[in-house]
Amino acid sequence: MDPFVLIPTLVGVIFVIVICGFVYTAISGLAEWSRNNSLPIEQVPARVVAKRSDVRGGMAHSHSHMHSHRRVSTYYFVTFEMESGERAEFGIPGAEYGLLVEGDDGTLTYQGTRYHGFQRRG
Repeated sequence: MDPFVLIPTLVGVIFVIVICGFVYTAISGLAEWSRNNSLPIEQVPARVVAKRSDVRGGMAHSHSHMHSHRRVSTYYFVTFEMESGERAEFGIPGAEYGLLVEGDDGTLTYQGTRYHGFQRRG
């Protein structure tokens, strides 16, 4: 096959795949946002059973003396166990993450997959 036809065709296919990925992500996010808005805000007794963080991004180094810096973001997650035994993990703000300890009992407030808060008992 002629490379003057093959290369533009491959670039076009990759472009379409990337655009489809962006569209899928946008539609999925909008659907989750809409579903969360349609659900009631719930308050349930719960216990903190696990905490984790996810660091994304980082610094890119080149072999020369110049460095390219990328933004680093840390995302915080807490898994709660309700009295029913059901578990749910929520992304939470870093300020709240630092205040929670595994084993904390309290009241979890959430709406679908959206975390609203946790009030410790006592």
